[in-house]
Amino acid sequence: MDTIIRVLKGRVVNVVEYPRYAVGKELQCHVLELKGRKPFHSPKDFEETLQEAVLMVSDLLKSKFQAALLGTGMHPFIKVPEAKIWCHRHKSIYKTYERIFNVRQHGWLNIQAFQLNLPYGGRRKAASFHNILTNILPYLPAISAASPIYESKFGAYVDNRMYFYKLNQKEIPSLVGDVIPEYTNSLEEYRKNVIGKYSTELAKAKADKCIQNVDWINSRGIAFRYDRHAIEIRILDEQECIKSDVAISCYIRAALRGLLTDGDEAKLLPHELLVKDFNSVIKFGLNAKVLHPRGRTARAVCEHLYRLACENALDEEKSYLGIMKRRIVEGNLSEVITRKVKQKAQKTDLHEAILEVYSNLVSSLRNNTPYF
Repeated sequence: MDTIIRVLKGRVVNVVEYPRYAVGKELQCHVLELKGRKPFHSPKDFEETLQEAVLMVSDLLKSKFQAALLGTGMHPFIKVPEAKIWCHRHKSIYKTYERIFNVRQHGWLNIQAFQLNLPYGGRRKAASFHNILTNILPYLPAISAASPIYESKFGAYVDNRMYFYKLNQKEIPSLVGDVIPEYTNSLEEYRKNVIGKYSTELAKAKADKCIQNVDWINSRGIAFRYDRHAIEIRILDEQECIKSDVAISCYIRAALRGLLTDGDEAKLLPHELLVKDFNSVIKFGLNAKVLHPRGRTARAVCEHLYRLACENALDEEKSYLGIMKRRIVEGNLSEVITRKVKQKAQKTDLHEAILEVYSNLVSSLRNNTPYF
């Protein structure tokens, strides 16, 4: 990553900015962050902006390094000892992580996520928005899981990224909690009960002050980002192409619009139920058995959310929802990858089957084509 940034900028920096998008570092040196410079005005703006970034970086990788960009939630081949950690500016933050946590594991060095920021619309509405979003959070991995393989083998979970993510900060349990966040009554209460609690635990662990009393280190599946007046969703695996990332964002936004219009927080499900359903979903995907009143399986809950999304989607959002319908019917990306690899492995060895499928995923990212 630092090599790529040096080619783009002429020197190593944290972020290289272009008029519409930015290319930035991550903890892992084999991962790049692509993001918009400003909030997107529409799904089309989202897709066009980040696809422009994908093509720029892809062309550079091909011409300079004979390499390529790959999406999905985990790298299928890399082993933890092979992964390098960013060692330039802000490395002090990562050194603090290394001192407190065991970062030499997949939950740190082999995860790629699609992070979606949604504005919460003012302080008075923030808690309600957070709590209603929490109610759909456990079921999102059923349609977004994209991490079936790591270290050249199938994992035990449909969403292996989230399995490792749950465990990666066990030294400070309050940082990730149950992944599914606790309900809150206000931004102030959240700052005290969540950010205050993990900051106290970090202080006891003698963490540097740069990671205390800040919102960005919060590792729940959703987290308030106070400076952006937004809630960041972190539970989604990176998909195979930008169009699919946009489709998931449209699905979530439109379904939330319907739930927020309903506005009845008395319908919020018990936190314990949501946590149990989440743990089932990341292991079994769409076929997970759940306790949600809208269905006995995660697929049934996702179908309910899909109907809500269709009823409340804006015209431009509707054009993306067909991708999500296919995901619900045919399987999330993790399930599709698993099926295709197993089919190909009948004719060749597993490594070659994985390589062939993920080579197709490289093309999907570059061509912005969903993979089914």
